[in-house]
Amino acid sequence: MTQTISRRHLLAAGAASAVAGAAGTASAAQGKPKFDKIVDIIVVGSGFAGLAAALEARLGGAEVMLLEKMPAFGGNSAINGGAFSVAGSPLQKKFGIKDSPEQMLADMIRSGRGLSHVDLLKMVVNGSLPAYEFTLRHGVKYKDFVQHFGGHSVPRTLQTVESTGGGITRPLTESCRKHGVDLHLRAKMEDFVRDESGRVIGLVVRERYLFPNEKSGVLQTYGARRGVIMATGGFSRNIWFRKQQDPNLDERLDSTNHPGATGEGMLKMFAIGGAPVQVDQIQLGPWSSPDERGFGLVSQFNTIAGFPMGIMVDVRTGKRFCNELADRKERTDAILGQMENGKPVYPVCFTDSKGVAKAQTLKNGLKYGVIKQFNTIAELARAYGIPVKGLEEQVARWNQMVRSKKDTDYHRALDLAIVLDKPPFYAARVWPKVHYCMGGVGITPRAEVYDVMGRVIPGLYACGEVTGGTHGASRLGGCAIADGLVMGRVAADNCLKNKPVTL
Repeated sequence: MTQTISRRHLLAAGAASAVAGAAGTASAAQGKPKFDKIVDIIVVGSGFAGLAAALEARLGGAEVMLLEKMPAFGGNSAINGGAFSVAGSPLQKKFGIKDSPEQMLADMIRSGRGLSHVDLLKMVVNGSLPAYEFTLRHGVKYKDFVQHFGGHSVPRTLQTVESTGGGITRPLTESCRKHGVDLHLRAKMEDFVRDESGRVIGLVVRERYLFPNEKSGVLQTYGARRGVIMATGGFSRNIWFRKQQDPNLDERLDSTNHPGATGEGMLKMFAIGGAPVQVDQIQLGPWSSPDERGFGLVSQFNTIAGFPMGIMVDVRTGKRFCNELADRKERTDAILGQMENGKPVYPVCFTDSKGVAKAQTLKNGLKYGVIKQFNTIAELARAYGIPVKGLEEQVARWNQMVRSKKDTDYHRALDLAIVLDKPPFYAARVWPKVHYCMGGVGITPRAEVYDVMGRVIPGLYACGEVTGGTHGASRLGGCAIADGLVMGRVAADNCLKNKPVTL
């Protein structure tokens, strides 16, 4: 038996291990490992993908262990906005919205700028409705309306009643507990354990880990008869690594992600030969604010109210400068273009009292001063140093386009657009933050991890943000939940089919 390399050799060993023969091992350490515990399937990570995988595998009859390195379950998914894009949902039908997996697929391909792995996209869009039904069976509740997120051709995004991903992760965690999944908090995966053939048969885990103390905790070795499913998320908080992909994503850019989104699981897969796929494709969230840290309150305000029911303007002119419902990359590029003498010129996004009717973070945003209220357009303009005449003219022009149902300036979809004439008005400053890693380890449509030679690594599966290729150059809003839930269940279903090894 063989255990994989230590962390300090991660990057150097990745390529070498891929050509080390059938076993693909990167260490000369020999001998049969002594397992502290053996189960059928080990899932690493407790976000949408990990919880869906663990629950699906357990309901399929497997003995399942789930590992989470942080002190609470949910990972980055728990602080997600709870927006889930579903093709052909009952709510769409209720409101007369015509949609299909084929239409959602076309939207995602367009957003991906030709870089999407379409075979993976098809899995996500075709599985979105079954995944939605899966969440309902486990107690998730959604609001009774459908949102139109940027880049989607029709409204198809549902949202949890809590307006957070915790509205999904908490019920799924409870269902895992109820059905007997062995749940571990503060359990950091350190290394893979593989046999002489190269099959992944377990993990070395640091139990009682105290993030970010890498020396904390106690090492344990766990065996997995059927396989290991990696659902460890992205690397947005690993500033060094993201700078290697794009030097512009340095310390000056905040992230919407939780502190533990540092990508070790992905790097461990690279170290045993897992193929890196589009790792430089890193998405910035265009709805964030420079006036608060992390995901914050403004993000939800902008996605629910500001962008679909208001406008965003250049403070130097009072004029719009992009389609507020374009996909995330197009909006981010436009916003980052708002620079003067090398410094950001923060745009302002605003709507009126009708537009904020469903914005749950409005109250706290006003309380903490990251969202501001104004009685008139002129008052709003003066507060942000916007030319009053320019902004008033822009609002008048916008209102006329809404009435005529045609955006002749930026060709924005006006399904949810409103005439801005019902004060008070609510506004927030906007600046992108590092949000989502489209790149990661390569997988097949069965969620099997493949190596740099295109060979499947036996016993190893991956799902969610730790994988690469699905979304190409830009992920559409609401599709992270779809991807995680769908591919988590796919990983579990295929891992369950493996013939168990004797450990």
